[in-house]
Amino acid sequence: MINLYDGFLIIIGLASGFVVGSGFVAFITVLDIVPRLAQITRTYHSIRSYEYGISLGVLVFTWLDFFNVVLGFPILMTSFIGASMGIFVGMLAAALTEVVNVIPITVKRLHMQRYLTYLLMAMALGKVVGSLFEWLIYL
Repeated sequence: MINLYDGFLIIIGLASGFVVGSGFVAFITVLDIVPRLAQITRTYHSIRSYEYGISLGVLVFTWLDFFNVVLGFPILMTSFIGASMGIFVGMLAAALTEVVNVIPITVKRLHMQRYLTYLLMAMALGKVVGSLFEWLIYL
C-alpha cells in the first residue's frame, strides 16, 4: 500500500520528468535539429526516422539508467556508441551556438577577428581534452 509520502514522491517525480522531457523537446524543436540535419545530409525522406530515433533513444537510455542496467558491449561497439553520442552532443552544442550567435558576438566584443581560427581550435581542443579527461582519468 502506498502511503501519502510515497504518493507525493511519485507525483513529484512524474511532474519533474514531464518538465524535463518537455524542455528537451522544446529545445530540439527551437533549434530545428531534425530539419537542419535532413537539410545538411539531403535526406528529407528520413525525417520521421530521425524523430523516431531520437525519441526511442531517449526512452531506452532513460529506462536503462532508471534500472541501473550495465551493458557489457565489446570495446569496438562501445567506441561506436560513444562516438555516436559525442556526435549528437556536438551537433546539439553547435546548433545552440549557431542559434544564439555566441561566436560572432564574442569575437566582435573582444576584438578577436584576426584570431578567430585560434579561438575555434581552442574551443574544439578544449572539448576533446575535457572529454578525454572525463573518460580516461576521472572515471
